[in-house]
Amino acid sequence: MTSITIVLTISLLAMILLGIYLEMQPAVQKRKIPRWVKGSVGVNLLLFVGGVALLLFAGVNEAAAQQAGQAAGEISVGYGLALIGIGLPTGLAAIGAGLAVSSVGSASLAVIVEKPEIFGRTLVYLGLAEGIAIYGLVITILMLGKI
Repeated sequence: MTSITIVLTISLLAMILLGIYLEMQPAVQKRKIPRWVKGSVGVNLLLFVGGVALLLFAGVNEAAAQQAGQAAGEISVGYGLALIGIGLPTGLAAIGAGLAVSSVGSASLAVIVEKPEIFGRTLVYLGLAEGIAIYGLVITILMLGKI
């Protein structure tokens, strides 16, 4: 398990350093990226995704092994993964709602400048965009009731 986390860390650091290297280069009209850069990014992404999949697989196996002899106060890996999975709908819905509110809000401000009489209609559209986050929160609350 430790070797997987080391490979993940090295892969992530390599991707970060490559991004910093490409960002620090002076901007030219057509930047010619060397062929080795594309290959190394592909290998790093493959290593990272494979490492994450191995970590999830090892965590599920460890949780299944601990299920039989679990003490009352301990939190197993499976329970922790379940809590992360339950929190994902709220987080992803909040990100989606933020993206929706940003575009709807900027467009509604531009429209209100030209036609102030449709202010109420734009508030309805903003409310619909914010409703996405509420749906994610409702799903999370329903899933919490299942564990």
